[in-house]
Amino acid sequence: KQIQDWRTVEERKIDDWLPVTASRNGKWWYSAFHNVTAMVGAGLLTLPYAMSELGWGPGVAVMTLSWIMTLYTLWQMVEMHEMVPGKRFDRYHELGQYAFGETLGLWIVVPQQLVVEISLDIVYMITGGKSLKKFHDLVCDGRCKDIKLSYFIMIFASAQFVISQLPNFDSIATISLAAALMSICYSTIAWGASVDKGKADGVDYSLRASTTSGMVFDFLGGLGQMAFSFSGHNVVLEIQASIPSTADTPSKKPMWKGVIVAYTIVLLCYFPVAFVGYWAFGNSVDDNILITLNTPKWLIAAANMMVVVHVIGSYQVYAMPVFDMMEMVLVRKMRFSPGWKLRLVSRSLFVGNALMRLSQANSLASS
Repeated sequence: KQIQDWRTVEERKIDDWLPVTASRNGKWWYSAFHNVTAMVGAGLLTLPYAMSELGWGPGVAVMTLSWIMTLYTLWQMVEMHEMVPGKRFDRYHELGQYAFGETLGLWIVVPQQLVVEISLDIVYMITGGKSLKKFHDLVCDGRCKDIKLSYFIMIFASAQFVISQLPNFDSIATISLAAALMSICYSTIAWGASVDKGKADGVDYSLRASTTSGMVFDFLGGLGQMAFSFSGHNVVLEIQASIPSTADTPSKKPMWKGVIVAYTIVLLCYFPVAFVGYWAFGNSVDDNILITLNTPKWLIAAANMMVVVHVIGSYQVYAMPVFDMMEMVLVRKMRFSPGWKLRLVSRSLFVGNALMRLSQANSLASS
């Protein structure tokens, strides 16, 4: 039994083109690896450092509570996607408008969502560039000419110019799967290499800071790093929108199945990296566990390239809702005709603008 569709013909045509609602053929495993790609990021490599700021007791408690709380809140989002009979909240702002009203809902949700998703895409662009440079430096081992970080960021961005033309979530499924697999691989390298090195001589598990103010700031910093690592909820509704739904089989069933698999992977990635990395190096661990490990070089180089592949996929998962907002405004408000030309121009401008902002920030920092 199908859910009653009250949209007009024109609304259906536009929805069939917009990236979030264009394809509703997603499977439960799409939900699994899209959520893994959105959540398990390069931020997990900072978890041993966060542990060194918090200590064993608070660190373990915060990690465990973060996993439980984010799983619970994600379950709430999955349930709310179709909490109104015959209606799907495919986008965050649609849920916000239902809760707070047509205008207020937009102003509460859209600015926050855009800030988070655009900021994360900029962070991923920097992370991708840094990992590319680290790979280059490790492979060359001083035999090659030194290349500025900005050039590697441009290389990463050039890939995004092309991949960003993929129309919707289903079309980036293979990229998202590859990204999810890479995140599992480099997290395994991080904790596996730590086990192989064993506990460092004279390892110290005392807090990094010695003053009260330093301890407070470190504690807040550790909380922030762990909170950043457990982000990913801001694309949940859009991911669920790609899954088909009927009155007999609502989308929340396959979506939740995928979420359980995703959160199992999150647990298997995050907890070993955080705890084993801190166990091995104590408060001498760097803010990126791969920097602390450093050897064997070929393995660390491989891990950095895996980070690159992962953030390519993460960039797309977070960019897709932004593309959807842009194209919705262009088509519905500004009355542009939907098509590949509009997609090419709007998405290229998005990637190019982010790259330009990074270049300007780099120039200011250098001056």
